[in-house]
Amino acid sequence: MATFRGVPLSVLDLAPVVTGSTPSTAVAQTLELARHADDLGYRRYWLAEHHNMPGIASSAPPILIGAVAAATTSIRVGSGGVMLPNHMPLVVAEQFGTLEALHPGRIDLGIGRAPGTDGLTAHALRGSSDPRLVEEFPQHLAHVRAFFSGDWPDGHPYAAITATPGHGANVPVWLLGSSDYSARAAAALGLPFSFAHHFSAANTVPALKLYRDGFQPSAELPAPYAMVAVSVVLADDDARAQWLAGPMKLSMLRLRTGKPGPLPTPEEAAAHEFGPAEQELLAPFLSGQIAGGPDTVRRELESLLDRTAADELMVVTTVTPHAERLRSYELLAGLLP
Repeated sequence: MATFRGVPLSVLDLAPVVTGSTPSTAVAQTLELARHADDLGYRRYWLAEHHNMPGIASSAPPILIGAVAAATTSIRVGSGGVMLPNHMPLVVAEQFGTLEALHPGRIDLGIGRAPGTDGLTAHALRGSSDPRLVEEFPQHLAHVRAFFSGDWPDGHPYAAITATPGHGANVPVWLLGSSDYSARAAAALGLPFSFAHHFSAANTVPALKLYRDGFQPSAELPAPYAMVAVSVVLADDDARAQWLAGPMKLSMLRLRTGKPGPLPTPEEAAAHEFGPAEQELLAPFLSGQIAGGPDTVRRELESLLDRTAADELMVVTTVTPHAERLRSYELLAGLLP
């Protein structure tokens, strides 16, 4: 198994679409990376749900999960995550029940509370801009879990519905978060928790403390289990890694300024001169990114584990060319502290 200081390593993938490329190429590269991660011994391969982003092809995680699971042999495959306000609970239970029926013992269901997109796109996804769809997250989460378990409150009308596939499926449910809300919810429900350090680094340690301090043991999980998602770009030396990390920096700037587009090439990123205001805007994102050669990445990962005591690290490496992405994960799998 791929580990760092005894901590399992996993993969988070957004199926990046590079300038001049296509979603078809992005999906093909996702399958290639998944097979590579499986061969290297990574524990999980999760797909993120985003919409209305020209540089991200992972808008339909269940479909990609099925394709990745079919293309691999042992790695667990899941969602990082399904953004629950966009989907009705029965649909989620049936989709992931089907995936579990196809690939028993290998499917994870990571659930997020945010829509994962802008307001207009969220309306197009669910036919409503009613904020209660987000506010009803606890109820909808309970429904997803009940469709799996069949454990409904007395008199609940949905008890008459059997999710097939779904009912009785062994699909671990995770909560995802970038603030304290999901940390508290995961603790109260006794669920595993994954924190988005890669874009909310300042909140990581406080959220994990809330999760661990408030954790209530459950039938699913007797003790807290926290995974930290971190952006890592690993190359032969620091200069090469920083050059490869440039496109994600420029892509994040475009997203934060309302101009999302395909993932830039390293040449495009190197040609952009980041002004002081842009650097300030990107500072929170950059604080959660690790980019360097083996010594730098080893040092930064050790520091992250010392601060977070993470039970698992989920690594997102969004770089181009694709061969450099494959190599970054390969180098990381062999990186011993």
